[in-house]
Amino acid sequence: MYICDALEEQHQLLQVNRASFEQLFERYWKRLYAFAVKMTSDEEDAKEIVQEIFKSLWERRENLNIQDVERYLLRSVKLKTMEYIRNKTTKQRHHDIILSTTRVDYEDQQVLVKELNHKVHSLVESLPKQCKNVFKMSREEGLTNKEISRLLLISERAVEYHISKALSTLKIGLYPVE
Repeated sequence: MYICDALEEQHQLLQVNRASFEQLFERYWKRLYAFAVKMTSDEEDAKEIVQEIFKSLWERRENLNIQDVERYLLRSVKLKTMEYIRNKTTKQRHHDIILSTTRVDYEDQQVLVKELNHKVHSLVESLPKQCKNVFKMSREEGLTNKEISRLLLISERAVEYHISKALSTLKIGLYPVE
């Protein structure tokens, strides 16, 4: 079917210009949209698909040799819709894989974090009393070495020693040398 009767009678190829493009759009948009909605079950996606078809038609107007416009447009919307469905299915599958992998990884990490926290807590509790107090004041309470030395009535050098000893114990306990 040709957009204008003169072309039909002469059996010439359709030349798409502004006027013929507007006529094509007015004549076929609703039909193409209805077809796309039926296949996608989504009005917004159907609009986008039909818009892509007409955009492509306009951009390629100088290189196209269309004899049967209706057939060309219906075939285009069918292929574009199938491509959309295939891409949507692939995206959903990838999303599901990422979601399930992320959930498993997250749960695994939570278990590891709990185990690590338990081990660190056990190692800190096994430290000598003064060393444990200095380390907790430094790391848990966020006090400076100077503040710790004033509160415990020990030298800053002693505070540094206790923190160093605690860190060394944690390092050995968490990363044993084999």
